[in-house]
Amino acid sequence: MARSIDAKCRKCRRAGEKLFLKGDRCNTPKCGVVRRAYAPGAHGKKMSRNKSEYGTQLSAKQKIKRIYGVLEKQFRKHYEDVATKKGLVGDLLLQRLEKRLDNVVYRIGLASSRNQSRQLVSHGLISLNGKKMDIPSAEVRIGDVVSINSFRKNKNYFKNLDQIIKNKKDFPAWISFDAEKLEAKITNNPSKDDIGVNVDAQVVVEYYSR
Repeated sequence: MARSIDAKCRKCRRAGEKLFLKGDRCNTPKCGVVRRAYAPGAHGKKMSRNKSEYGTQLSAKQKIKRIYGVLEKQFRKHYEDVATKKGLVGDLLLQRLEKRLDNVVYRIGLASSRNQSRQLVSHGLISLNGKKMDIPSAEVRIGDVVSINSFRKNKNYFKNLDQIIKNKKDFPAWISFDAEKLEAKITNNPSKDDIGVNVDAQVVVEYYSR
């Protein structure tokens, strides 16, 4: 399946809230949800937000997929990876998605959106434990170190990050970040509060259990 190239603002409007798919633009008056606070399409203004149980489950799944930018096949694989582990599967699913390498790159401010962070990883600009890693879905673990590929540090893109990183205030509690080295160390697993995704992931479990 090809990655969706639908307008990101349409995805947010379909979800009925900001999913922050366009980075900083989502915090401006240009945000599609601000300008047109209704579902996309000819009948968007008249569309009811009331859903059936199945519709609610599907909507939650789609919302999480859009937030993290993953396709159905990959999303289901993440679900299957955690389905047999101890704990609430919904919470474990969000934790697994949060520990994707591309998400870590986004969380520490090396990219303004998850889409951009995915590109940075795919193009080999990011290292994991000192080795180039070009797989965005790679799972980080406690003790892992995420940094800029030493051969790419001189790119103008990274030179312009210094001030942005210095102004960043919302570093995740489960990541220790060295602003001088632009290097992050995973110190813990993300908690539900750390993740901050406004969706009940447990209904996704119910969706796959149908």
